[in-house]
Amino acid sequence: MMSTTDPKQLGYAEALAELDAILRELEQPDVDVDVLAAKVERAAALIEVCRDRIGRARLQVEKVVGELAD
Repeated sequence: MMSTTDPKQLGYAEALAELDAILRELEQPDVDVDVLAAKVERAAALIEVCRDRIGRARLQVEKVVGELAD
């Protein structure tokens, strides 16, 4: 069952866990084709959230490291 929570409201760990669950569902031989597109769309939104969180974390780390070098 897919979450209806806005992906942008999820933390990285939550989004990653949901992505993992979707992947396991899609790997099943009896995946329901009627919900396949919705699952793929949800997965794409979750991937976008994860990439955003990683990008922001990278910028914060670079800022901190930059401040240490000064």
